Amino acid sequence: MKDKQLVDNAELLELKAEELMALLRKGGIDAKRVKAIQQKINKAIDETSLPKTIEAFKELDADRDRVELLNDFELLLSQHQLDSEVSQKYLGHERVKKLVIVVIGIVMITLGMAMIIMPAPPYFEMFTIFHFNDNDGVTLMDLIALLIVFTGVYLFLSALLKKRTA
Repeated sequence: MKDKQLVDNAELLELKAEELMALLRKGGIDAKRVKAIQQKINKAIDETSLPKTIEAFKELDADRDRVELLNDFELLLSQHQLDSEVSQKYLGHERVKKLVIVVIGIVMITLGMAMIIMPAPPYFEMFTIFHFNDNDGVTLMDLIALLIVFTGVYLFLSALLKKRTA
């Protein structure tokens, strides 16, 4: 009896899906209402026993066929729509972050070079690490400036050469 009811429920679901597709093909409905209907359907599918998160997929048996995993991933992507506005906002935020890191790197490089070129105050000059002659040498301020320059170069290059994972 339960098998017949399951078959009837599956047939009823397919029939209703066909009716919905026929109504949508007729047109006369705005995009906002279509999106609301799609979200209702996605919510109903989410409430079924399908895996809902990536963690649920990790818990599944490791011996599953790759095709089945791809099908489940495709189902997840179809249930959770990626809006172009959301993706554009995300990409914009990433560009701004990268630009800020590049600007900070350039400022640090400039600051470090300025510290090397400009004369050091007397209280830094007394900490000379290596003397070239009696009046000149590598001071503590020069080493700090080099650290600032190298940090700026690292930030600059890491922002520009960040690997893309896709």
